[in-house]
Amino acid sequence: MTQTFTVSNRVDDRGNIARIRLTPEDGSGLPLPTAGAHLDIYLPEVDLWRQYSLCSDPAETAFYEIGVLKDPNSRGGSEAMHRLATPGARFKIEGPRNHFPLDETADHSVLIGGGIGVTPMIAMAARLHALGKAFTLHYCTRSAEVTAFTDTLCAAPFAERVVYHFDDQDADQKLDLERDLPPAADGTHLYVCGPQGFMDWVISTAEAAGHQPQNVHREYFSADVELSGDSFDVECAQSGVTVTVGADETIAKALAKEGVMIEVKCEEGVCGTCMTDVLSGEIEHRDQFLTDEEREDGDVIMACCSRGKGKLVLDI
Repeated sequence: MTQTFTVSNRVDDRGNIARIRLTPEDGSGLPLPTAGAHLDIYLPEVDLWRQYSLCSDPAETAFYEIGVLKDPNSRGGSEAMHRLATPGARFKIEGPRNHFPLDETADHSVLIGGGIGVTPMIAMAARLHALGKAFTLHYCTRSAEVTAFTDTLCAAPFAERVVYHFDDQDADQKLDLERDLPPAADGTHLYVCGPQGFMDWVISTAEAAGHQPQNVHREYFSADVELSGDSFDVECAQSGVTVTVGADETIAKALAKEGVMIEVKCEEGVCGTCMTDVLSGEIEHRDQFLTDEEREDGDVIMACCSRGKGKLVLDI
């Protein structure tokens, strides 16, 4: 369901991060999110949907809060949010949705946020504290001078569980996965969010140390994705449409030309919006959304970025 929300408050924090509070324009109650959830926000000026994780306490009933980094490599979304999200501004919003859920049954949770990737971790920490669960939040940034949310975290009832790691400090203060990750155990779950290289390092190190893939949870805010490749055919089983996806096209764009619309939001294979069922064919996965097990199943594809070999038959 799409709702209109109003910006009720904005704080321009350190590190070019805007903390934006959103309240329903009609005064209706908020659908309570689960920890790790995000909002889909439409930016009409640039005709883009973008996803932003909630950093507010999942138990908060008056507002949602997000943190938005003004990324110098932005494709238009973060710059538009920084420019447009002033008090009183109105946005169409869908959600909250959650592709990064917290396992509330875990014995011990380790939350690792790199830069703006700390936003879902703050909500997770609030929920774990409310549940009385054991956890540690590792917050990694370049320096204390660019570390947003410090006032919120220092005042939080779980402040003693937050460990800060700054790149410009000595080696003992930086994140050391050999030291900072607990031993692998069935009841230990890890959560990581941040820049792609940072996440890949944490995930690969954790799994090499024996943490099972199903216990290492991840959410990519963005990803470097190569969209081009050899052309291939796509048949739509329900509509009867068949197209050739060119070397520099995506499945979604090729089908749109023939009137078959697949909803696309992130365009980078990180949000899951364009996930489409595959009936047959060899998939060349390029997304950061599916797990290895889901890729091996070979029955879904992200139509915004992934490709096929030869011919794919989609259930649309």
